[in-house]
Amino acid sequence: MKGRWRDILAAKRIVVPGGFAMSEYQELYGDAGLQKIGDLIKDIRMAMLTTAAPDGSFDSRPMATQKFEHFDGTVWFLTQAGSGKLHEIADDSHVSLIYADSGDSKYVTVKGFASTSRDKAKIHEMWNPMYKAWFPEGEDDPSIRVLRVDVTEAEYWEASSSRIVRGMKYLAAAATGGKVDVGESGKVLV
Repeated sequence: MKGRWRDILAAKRIVVPGGFAMSEYQELYGDAGLQKIGDLIKDIRMAMLTTAAPDGSFDSRPMATQKFEHFDGTVWFLTQAGSGKLHEIADDSHVSLIYADSGDSKYVTVKGFASTSRDKAKIHEMWNPMYKAWFPEGEDDPSIRVLRVDVTEAEYWEASSSRIVRGMKYLAAAATGGKVDVGESGKVLV
């Protein structure tokens, strides 16, 4: 923040958080929880898939989430055989998926168990001609694998208003010493 707003904030000793100050927290279960996860991630194309590395650290990489009509608790990807992530999943199937949409202020972290297969029907269902860039032989490429993540739980943070409105709320709270309410957060147990 520049100029006088920084001075106002400093005078009030209010720290504007880098994240959200969420006023509403929900715990969701079953179909309501799955619906919430699906609604939040359906338009976020890329996820960061995190696996446990052999040395105890974590490895993350971007993955293109497959489109879905109805979220049933399973997230699907296509990947290549022999990749480091598949070796890590073979050793420890616990994974995390991180989804972020800063434009709409939606953030989701998903935990689950990953497994791989060579399910030709699933490959055909998920196939997109653009994937030939990674799998030159198309759907029959011997290196193609299906990566399935069965979700066990998720946490989310979602703003209820636009970035401009949130900014105005921060400034109003800073000027008056009030509390900022910018959205909701929650946990989903599947």
